[in-house]
Amino acid sequence: MKKHIPNTITCLNLFSGCIGVLMALKGDYMTTAYCVLASGIFDFFDGMVARLLHVKSNIGKELDSLADMVSFGFLPGAILYMLLSEVFIEQPLFAYLGFVVTVFSALRLAKFNLDERQTTDFIGLNTPMNTFYVLSLPFIAEKYPDIILNPFFLLISTALTSFLLVSEIRLFSMKLSSMAWSENKYKFIFVILAVVLFAVFQFVALPIILLSYILLSLLHFQRLK
Repeated sequence: MKKHIPNTITCLNLFSGCIGVLMALKGDYMTTAYCVLASGIFDFFDGMVARLLHVKSNIGKELDSLADMVSFGFLPGAILYMLLSEVFIEQPLFAYLGFVVTVFSALRLAKFNLDERQTTDFIGLNTPMNTFYVLSLPFIAEKYPDIILNPFFLLISTALTSFLLVSEIRLFSMKLSSMAWSENKYKFIFVILAVVLFAVFQFVALPIILLSYILLSLLHFQRLK
């Protein structure tokens, strides 16, 4: 039975992502946020459980990508579609450009499965981190609508995040081979910074957290050189 445990967790990621998509299309972004958080937790633990139980499998790897495609590919596209629909009322076709992120998420996941350089770290922005950034936009729009609900900002965000997903930028993962501070200094700094920023600024902090993730990753790999 234990070989089915990781795949069950992955399926919970997929199930949560499906609900998140529906909630996003209804404009219920708070429930969407809970679903994304749940998917993120399930996505983190399915691989960990598979390694602990020594039941890693090819079907588990493929299922994980398929689940991520919904939770961290289709879902951010749905959020961007809804936001673009608000600013392109008279040109509704432009709203479909939000799903460009979904297309590039699929390319990123396919690339990740084939790229042997990404066994311990990431090359290109990982889809969960990108989804958390996109998720922050409707919440920030409540406070700063003139900035977020601007067609140029939304289209530039769509283009930039799509580029980052398939870029060659090297970013660290949170897989730790040891708990030594010297080896994981920038990872620990990122976690502490992310927790503090989110506690103080909540969803407004997510773009800053994304930027700090990229900068700290650059410093991390520069130190390794």
